[in-house]
Amino acid sequence: MGSSVVITAGCRCQVAVVGGTCCHWTCPLSAGINRSEVSIMSREQVSITDLLLSLESSELQEVERVKTAVNQQLSTDRGGAVLSSLVEHYLDSSSSQVVLLLSSIREPHHKVLLEKLNEALNRPGNRLAGVTLLGHLIRKQPPWVHHISQSPILLSLLRCLKTDGDVVVLITGVLVLITLLPMIPQAGKQHIYDFFDVFGRLVSWSYKNPGHVAPVYLVHLHAGVYSLFHRLYGMFPCNFISYLRLHYSMEENLNTFQEVVKVSNTSTDPYGPVGTR
Repeated sequence: MGSSVVITAGCRCQVAVVGGTCCHWTCPLSAGINRSEVSIMSREQVSITDLLLSLESSELQEVERVKTAVNQQLSTDRGGAVLSSLVEHYLDSSSSQVVLLLSSIREPHHKVLLEKLNEALNRPGNRLAGVTLLGHLIRKQPPWVHHISQSPILLSLLRCLKTDGDVVVLITGVLVLITLLPMIPQAGKQHIYDFFDVFGRLVSWSYKNPGHVAPVYLVHLHAGVYSLFHRLYGMFPCNFISYLRLHYSMEENLNTFQEVVKVSNTSTDPYGPVGTR
């Protein structure tokens, strides 16, 4: 019986088919899988760039298929190329779907993730998106979160809070730090005075308003500083009291203390502002 050679429309591998059956033993058609399943499986083999284009689809089933394909690629992503593409896609799009994918990352892939986030924090144009993504991820409490205490990204976050002049970056960054601190208590041994310096800088910045930002932003920053005060006081009470007494005993800091620190905490502390005890 003569055999005809054709290419089936449903066979993405485009190999010869004899008598309607694919000659390639790995082709899903030879296993009796329908064409819709072929489409899903073939999509898993396409580039991560093509997959990400479909990640924001309005079709929920399509999104789930793409997420499954991306997760499969992440599981074999030895060089970190797929993970890097995901981070860059978030920086460009602020995709909530990417956040869900990245929150599922497990060790040792977290190393590449933290490296990419650190790069973002050190690029002014990506800093806000990078800090925002870091905040989204740590709120998911991934099992690798404690590694941040030994990662350069912690230093980058602290440097950002000490030097950046963008009020939105400062608001976002201080909320990230407040959330992160209880997850990395061991970092206090090495960075405790960095945490205090961040507090002092943000108090001064919110009081003097060197960026001449709108009052609505100052309200949010002040709320963040207030929360940071309670976080530091709760975690490092003796050290923090000593810092407050030393820092705000300086003449140039007295006005800031009276207008921000003392006023903010008198109403919640029955014994008066802690910095004056």
